[in-house]
Amino acid sequence: MSEYMTLSNSNELIRIAAERLVYVSSDGNYSDIYTCDRQRRTVTLQLGDIEKALERQIKQEEFIRIGKSLIVNMRHLHYINPSKQQIILSDNSTFRFDLSASKKALKQFKEYLEQNMETR
Repeated sequence: MSEYMTLSNSNELIRIAAERLVYVSSDGNYSDIYTCDRQRRTVTLQLGDIEKALERQIKQEEFIRIGKSLIVNMRHLHYINPSKQQIILSDNSTFRFDLSASKKALKQFKEYLEQNMETR
């Protein structure tokens, strides 16, 4: 059985299965949610609100926040290069997202992953 993240505001309700959620990017009060079918949903929520919803509803450590504006699903992590400020999320067949983040955030993320390799 799939776990779902449900977000609601005065105008809409969005329900996304955890395994289909690839990443969330944010710019101020708006966040874009990207799914593995390459759909983008824009919601009027800050990234912190979405992060809290994921913690409450999904109860998995698969979603990691990178810096101020990105949450990624670890199931889809394919590549990280802090010096190029590049992260690639992919399933190696149907989708690929090339993203950028700050060198500092990606370096910290890479170090975190290296320290926790046995548990991931």
